[in-house]
Amino acid sequence: MPHSRLLLGAGIVGLLALLPLSGSTYLMYLSTQVLIFVLFATSLNILIGYAGLVSFGHAAFFAIGGYGCAILLRTYEIPLLLAMPAALVMTAILSALIGSLCVRLTSYYFSMLTLAFGQLIWAVVFKWRSMTGGDDGLLRVDSPSWIDTPASFFIFTLLVVTLAMLALWIVAHSPLGRTLMAIRENQVRAGFLGVHTRRVQLVAFTIAGTFAGLAGALFALFNRSIFPDSAWWLQSAEVLIMVVLGGMNSFFGPMVGALTLIVLSRFTLEVTDYWPGLLAIILLATLFFFPNGIAGLLKAKGKR
Repeated sequence: MPHSRLLLGAGIVGLLALLPLSGSTYLMYLSTQVLIFVLFATSLNILIGYAGLVSFGHAAFFAIGGYGCAILLRTYEIPLLLAMPAALVMTAILSALIGSLCVRLTSYYFSMLTLAFGQLIWAVVFKWRSMTGGDDGLLRVDSPSWIDTPASFFIFTLLVVTLAMLALWIVAHSPLGRTLMAIRENQVRAGFLGVHTRRVQLVAFTIAGTFAGLAGALFALFNRSIFPDSAWWLQSAEVLIMVVLGGMNSFFGPMVGALTLIVLSRFTLEVTDYWPGLLAIILLATLFFFPNGIAGLLKAKGKR
């Protein structure tokens, strides 16, 4: 089954690679945004779906990666092929430092601590005007000429996200992934079996934060700017909804959730201003009628 899903994923990537042939700038723009948030949501699912750790501050690492890459490109004029890895290293270090404090607590204490650190990152970004631009954000984050068109940037994003998703797939289906699921089901029992639960959770936290930072770096390039809202708790809530909507018990669930939420928001905002209300209805319907998300619902129907 995992191999068939990988083949399906490879087929989807192959079809997406043909998208520039359509000549539709809007379609490439929308698809690029979906790809970025697919990576962002999947990184969070490593924490929620596999480790059983609900983070309310995951957008902090999205913003760290985005601001790190933007500052290196715009302020220090470092080439992209050096700026993006440097931003990821920065995000990984901060993820490890913040994670080392967060995993000391469990349950809702962990969630509240991630929210607190997320708001702390937002406050730093908002107040450090000389470096981050404050509430004005960082503007004119220019991409290199080789990814300066919608088609070339889409292909670049597709390549980066595909490699990142493959890496996350390997993590999720490795002994580390199975250990995380054992901790999620019963942390005390896993500890009795000799698993250093906090250390494993810290590794998962760092991996999730680093890949969220990669999504943030792509987002800064995509928008050619980045603002403090990227670290605000509502951004964390949005990506959390993507995971819940798609299905947190499935590796591919967050992809479905990200695609569904972004496409629905685009079409809804074109005809009405009541998207927040519709989003609330969608979330309530998901929680009450198919708590395993869209992926869980499709899986259940497939077994009939």
